[in-house]
Amino acid sequence: QVQLVESGGGLVGVGGSLTLSCSTSGSIYAYNSMAWYRQAPGKQRELVAVISSGGITKKYTDSVKGRFTISRDNAELTMYLQMNSLKVEDTAVYYCNAGPWDNYVRDRPGDYWGQGTQVTVSS
Repeated sequence: QVQLVESGGGLVGVGGSLTLSCSTSGSIYAYNSMAWYRQAPGKQRELVAVISSGGITKKYTDSVKGRFTISRDNAELTMYLQMNSLKVEDTAVYYCNAGPWDNYVRDRPGDYWGQGTQVTVSS
């Protein structure tokens, strides 16, 4: 059974930093691009960042460019999202996702999801 497990969420003040982690096992990591989505209360799910299977190509939604960094550690089968200069509007549940790169290019998530981790930025 494929599993994606997020960790690292929490409560932080405006301007603070958090690092989210997404660990997995099996071939899901090796053969798929991976992404972070987020969903705030009352809002649609949003693609935050995506990284290719080789870790070379990365894309970010405009609102996080320059503040968030997506990365992956192939030895640890783990993906990360380093979030700096956090804003109140970054408050959301963040989800790890994995799937083919083509899905993300077409604005579609991959088939595999984590359970989500809450990020709350307080003013």
